[in-house]
Formats: sequence, structure tokens, C-alpha cells
Amino acid sequence: MGDVTVRKATAADAVGLAGLRLGRLSEEDGHGDVDRVAFAASFSAWVGDHLETHLPFVAEVGGEVVGMAWLMIAERVPGATRPYRRCGDVQSVYVVPGKRDSGIGAALMDAVLAEADRLALEHVTVHSSDRAVPFYQRAGFQHHRAWLRWEPE
Repeated sequence: MGDVTVRKATAADAVGLAGLRLGRLSEEDGHGDVDRVAFAASFSAWVGDHLETHLPFVAEVGGEVVGMAWLMIAERVPGATRPYRRCGDVQSVYVVPGKRDSGIGAALMDAVLAEADRLALEHVTVHSSDRAVPFYQRAGFQHHRAWLRWEPE
């Protein structure tokens, strides 16, 4: 398959990231009829506006972008002994179908979690499909008894 390079993405990668995002959405929800040009434009603008809070990572093989993962950073309420607190959430991990099960996803997660360590995040969460739970467990994620969720009706 070739060597995999994982790197932090920049605004210059926004169109490639948009293609990966649309690929994931099309696979999961059947968004094949979306105007790709309009989506790429709006997604690229969103990426540019959110690079401080949503850190994208890309995986490349032979110069082709084949995967992505995002680390969303959230500020937390200050504590008495820790006035500066942040946590993270892994979002939109995706590898193109022909490159799956080759270690690319694991390489992306390694990069995301290394960045979380570098940023001294208190914890990192992920919202996973049932199918992907073993993948995240291999990366070190564990079920947590205190996690509760609310959704509007």
C-alpha cells in the first residue's frame, strides 16, 4: 500500500477534508445527491472558521488524502487549583473504503491522542457506532460509568 503519512491538516486541506466528509456521509446516510461544489465551499469556510477548536488530521498514502480524524477542543469551567481546563472529543474519523483495515485509522488516532497529550487535555471522549467500539478500545478508550447524555425530544 505504501507509506502512510499522518499530519495535522490546515485550511489548505479543506477541500480534501470536504470530500472525505461527504464520502462518509454518503456511506452512512446516502447523501449522494448533494451538490459537491457547494458542499466543498461551505465546508471549507467552516474549517477556516473553526481551526482553533476543531483540529483536523489527515492521512496520506502516495500523496493522496485517504483518511481524516478531528479533535474538538472545549474550554471547561475553571477550578480552584486548575484555572485553565480543556477537554477533547474525537469526531469524524474516516478512512476511504479501499484503505481500511491497514492501520491508517490507528495512525490517525495515535496523532489525535498525541495532540491531546501535548495540549494537556483532561480527558477525550468519542461518540462511536457499535461497529467502531473495538477500534476505539484498541486506542485506549474505555466505557465510563459517569457518562450521561441528554437529547431534545
